[in-house]
Amino acid sequence: MLKILSAEWILFSPEEKPYKHGCIVIEKDKIIDLGPKEEIIPKYQNAELINLGNKLIFPGLVNAHTHVPMSIFRGIAEDLPLMVWLKEYIFPIESRLRKEWVYWGTKLSLIEMIKSGITLFCDMYLFEPEVIKAIEEVGLKVLAGEGLFDFPSPSYGPLEKGFELTQELLENFDKHPRIKIAVSPHTLYTCSPETVKKCLNIAEKYNAKIHIHLCETKDEIIEVKKKYGKKPIQILHELGGINENLIAIHCVKLTQEEIELMAKKDAKIVHCPESNLKLGSGIAPLTEMLRAGIKLGLGTDGPASNNDLDMFSEMRTACLIQKGLREDPTVIKTNDVLNMSTCWGAEILGFSDTGKLLPGYKADLAVLDLSHYSMQPDYNPIALLVYNAKSGLVSDLMVDGQWIMRNYKILSIKEEEVIEKVKNIKEEILSLLSKK
Repeated sequence: MLKILSAEWILFSPEEKPYKHGCIVIEKDKIIDLGPKEEIIPKYQNAELINLGNKLIFPGLVNAHTHVPMSIFRGIAEDLPLMVWLKEYIFPIESRLRKEWVYWGTKLSLIEMIKSGITLFCDMYLFEPEVIKAIEEVGLKVLAGEGLFDFPSPSYGPLEKGFELTQELLENFDKHPRIKIAVSPHTLYTCSPETVKKCLNIAEKYNAKIHIHLCETKDEIIEVKKKYGKKPIQILHELGGINENLIAIHCVKLTQEEIELMAKKDAKIVHCPESNLKLGSGIAPLTEMLRAGIKLGLGTDGPASNNDLDMFSEMRTACLIQKGLREDPTVIKTNDVLNMSTCWGAEILGFSDTGKLLPGYKADLAVLDLSHYSMQPDYNPIALLVYNAKSGLVSDLMVDGQWIMRNYKILSIKEEEVIEKVKNIKEEILSLLSKK
């Protein structure tokens, strides 16, 4: 049956003005029509009419980089630089990671992301089949990749088994409508150039995305240069890895020359401002990247280094720090970060049929409650999304024309069960930490 959604405001895409008292028409998993109420409702008299009232319907947000199971480590190591946080705290506890932790940590993060209006995300972690299992049960979309390292993984063991697992996932999910697989070498300080080259070969064989942390901190660049005599970008370029399938995460420490190289090769970059700030990594040259024409996404990074999965907050931060850093409020616009968080992010992850609410696109959308005091007055719905909205103000979420959350209730997750499981996992982790 056809569905017509109507609301006070509809944002069809970041490039178009929000539409007051509009409607969108959904058939199965796609949007087939849109327009004013007085035209659409008489045109589709047999459709189910769903009047959402004082709400803003907008394209589902895209969290273009995260590590969702790491919600179980939220708060475990704070006020530390990246290399100390990672090598002295996260890697040691991850060496004892259990797949059931990954499953329930993913479920916890899915609750948070749904309530933040996220319909699609990109994940790199361990025991990624458990991540995918949880996502399939809930109904969101994902570009997922098993994190690959030179050292043994608690998930797959030796690196060769990691390559095998990645190829198995690529083959198993080749035609899946909601799940795509990336080849995910962690970084150039945990993966040798030889490892990265093998990853590039696998990606080329399957026409897959390469998802890698790159130039996140000055310490990373120093460490890689000390090991190999070259900067990370130079190594990746010489390996043939800077291309249209590259999704480079962070890129905080890029020179202008490196930015121009990334633009020339049509490589993609995902900006994670709040994690970069929290870990003291610096501020990425986002303004220069935009000017160079690089296709950019926005991500929260993991919930252990952010510490939330709120894309509204990420959009606000991305805007504010660039304006303050440049002492110029015009250097970045609300439309820029909204593009990064919707259609650009979707395109980067290989889901070019989502990110806009236009005919032919998938019906992946979120609904923001405008009745909250912080959402009024509603002169400018785009400004409300970027500067005012917060996780928890999303009342409804739809993926492929199916409700995932309706009237603030997630339909495919028992929230109380997830929270209870995570409490138990916390006790297991504390017990392990006490035995160090």
